[in-house]
Parts: sequence; C-alpha cells; structure tokens
Amino acid sequence: MSDATHPDQSARWDYVDDYLESQFAAGDSAQAAVLAAQRGADMPDIAVSPMHARLLGILARSIGATTVVEFGTLGGYSTLHLARAISPDGRVITHERDQRHADVARASLDAAGVGHKVTIRVGQALDNIPALADDAPVDLTFIDADKRNNATYFEAALAVSRPGSLIVVDNVVHGGDLADLDNTDEYATGARAVVELAARDKRVEATVLQTVGRKDYDGMLIATVL
Repeated sequence: MSDATHPDQSARWDYVDDYLESQFAAGDSAQAAVLAAQRGADMPDIAVSPMHARLLGILARSIGATTVVEFGTLGGYSTLHLARAISPDGRVITHERDQRHADVARASLDAAGVGHKVTIRVGQALDNIPALADDAPVDLTFIDADKRNNATYFEAALAVSRPGSLIVVDNVVHGGDLADLDNTDEYATGARAVVELAARDKRVEATVLQTVGRKDYDGMLIATVL
C-alpha cells in the first residue's frame, strides 16, 4: 500500500500496534493491571509501548541478564518486563524521582509477583549513581529518565557494565528532533548528546532504531559493551 492511501499515518501505526498487541500481549492480566494503576494515579502517559516493553524483556533474556539497572521507573511497566525476563535470583535496580510513582510501582510489581526482584531507589537518579558501584557488574541498563542527563546515565552505565552488556536509551529520535540541529530543547539536546557519545566511544558498538507505533515517531539507541 502506498503512503498516499493512508494520510493519517499515526492512525495506521496505532492500528498495527492493536493487531500486534492482540497477538503478543492479549490475556496478560499483570501487564494490564500495571497500566491501569498508572492511569488511576494520573501519571503521565509516557511508559514504553507494550511491544517495546516486550523488546526489553527479549533483550534481557537473550543475554541471560541477572542484574538490570533502570533509570526512570514511573509506574513499573518496563520494570515488570525486565523483572520477568531475568532469573529467579536476578535483580532489577530501578530509579524513580517521585515517591508517589515509586509507591504505585511497588504495589503493582508486588501484585504481579516480581516485587522481590526489584529494588526501587527513590530520589534524583544522579545522586544515586555512586551506589551502582555496589551492583556491578550490570548486564543491561535501560535509560528512560530526564532526557537532559542521557549522556551522564550512559557513562554511569558503562562504568558498571561488563563486556557483552547492553545499554538501551529510549526516546532518542523524538519525532525527528534528534536531527534538527536548530532544536535546542532538552529532548533534542539530550538525545544528540548520548547518540554522539555512543557513536564515538570505542568501548561500545551502537545503533539507533527508528520506531513508529502508538507512541508515535521515536526511536531507541541500543549499545553493546565491547
């Protein structure tokens, strides 16, 4: 089908996500409960999409991750998928600035049966970075917090990663703002900072995947530590 047949591309993306979720996420009551709790708490609708959450779980499982670090918990939706993917004795250390969000996430993760795997560190993630030294080696880091500090979180992840670890940074394309050098908001500048860092850092091999779906036009940076 040509693009001209579908003038409303975002509606088309949603339609495809609806189909994919009916195939891969139908009947997942725990996943639905986490999202319902987020909505019920009037949190911003900024959690990863169901398909992207599944991707995080697949990445964690594919490398046999046992220790995962997350920057940006929100209501625990991505945390749920990461915790499910690791071994029974594995752990997810997730950072959340807002105590109310952390409380909602804790209740949801406990109800989903994975709470025992998850440590939620409340406060400014930048202040909690030094504690990551005690968690090393980290197998996978997912960065989805305040965008202006993307590069700082990436450097922190590198410092505690082992060869073969993965670092994933969400929202780096942000509707194409990444490549708009005249755009100086924190999304664009934070995305460019981490993309340019990953591109030149000889400690990693990285790429960026552009994505579309119910979260509109965006993308993820995925890096493996060498």
